[in-house]
Amino acid sequence: MSRSGSAVLSSFVLLFCVLFCLPIQLAVNGQALQSGDLATSGGTSQDRPPILVELFTSEGCSSCPPADTFLQRLDESSPMDRAQLVVLSEHVDYWDHDGWKDPHSSALLTERQNAYVHALGLNTPYTPQIIVDGTNELRANDPEQINKLFQHAAAQPKIPVSIDEVTVDAGNPGVFRIRIEADGESDKHNADVYIAVALDHVESQVLHGENAGHHLTHVAVVLQLLKIGKVSRGKSFADTVQLKLDPNTDPANVRVVAFVQEPGPGKLLGVALRKGAGSS
Repeated sequence: MSRSGSAVLSSFVLLFCVLFCLPIQLAVNGQALQSGDLATSGGTSQDRPPILVELFTSEGCSSCPPADTFLQRLDESSPMDRAQLVVLSEHVDYWDHDGWKDPHSSALLTERQNAYVHALGLNTPYTPQIIVDGTNELRANDPEQINKLFQHAAAQPKIPVSIDEVTVDAGNPGVFRIRIEADGESDKHNADVYIAVALDHVESQVLHGENAGHHLTHVAVVLQLLKIGKVSRGKSFADTVQLKLDPNTDPANVRVVAFVQEPGPGKLLGVALRKGAGSS
C-alpha cells in the first residue's frame, strides 16, 4: 500500500502489457518509433533524444515492487527505438518507520519528491510515483497518456550533455572523479546542473514491514544526487567533480547520470548516462 493516492498492482500489470506485451508505435518528428533495445552512452544524440524517468519508491511500500520491476524493464529494453530512456530509482525515507528501514532511502530524495509535488501542484507525495523529464507524472492506468507522454518527451529538443570520464582513484578506493560538460549555447534558459551516482543493480532481502519475506531487485539506485553548478542562458558548462563513496563500492556496478534542469525542479533540458568507471 502506498503512502497516499497509491498506484495499485493491477495498474502496473496493465502498464507492462502496454509497453512490452503489445506492439507500440510512437513518433518523433513524424518518424515512427518501434520497440527496440535501449543503448547506453556517455552523452546525448539528436538521433536518440534522451528521456529522464525518475521513480520514487521504497522497500517498505507493498505497491512498489511492481514499479521497481517496471523500471528495470524500461532500463533493459526501451519501447522506443529512437529515444534513450535514462532511469533513476530514488528511494524515499518516509516509509522507514513502518517496520523496515530501506537501506537505500534518503531524506534528500524525499525532499526532491516534495519539491516535485509543489512544482506540479499535487496534493501529496506517494509511492510509487514516476516523473518523466521533470514535468509530467506518468499515470500507469492510462495507456493513452503513456503513449502521448513518451511521444511528447522524445520530440522535445535537448541540449547536449556529456560525461567525458568516470575514474576511480587507485590510491583512494571510493573516490570518483567525473567530468561533466553541457552545451547551453542554443538554449535561452538558466538551469541547474545535477549529477546522480547510482548503483547499477541491487538485490535486497526484506525481513520486516509490508514486503517482509520478499527478495527485491532494483536498478539505478541513487546513492548521491548533487547540484554541481548552473548553466546560464546561452553559455556552456564544464567541470570535474570529485565524490566520495563507500570504499567497498564496486566501480563496475556504478552508473552516473548528469542532467540539466530548470529550477523548480522544472523542465529537463538535457541528460546523459554512463555506466562503469575506470581507474586513474
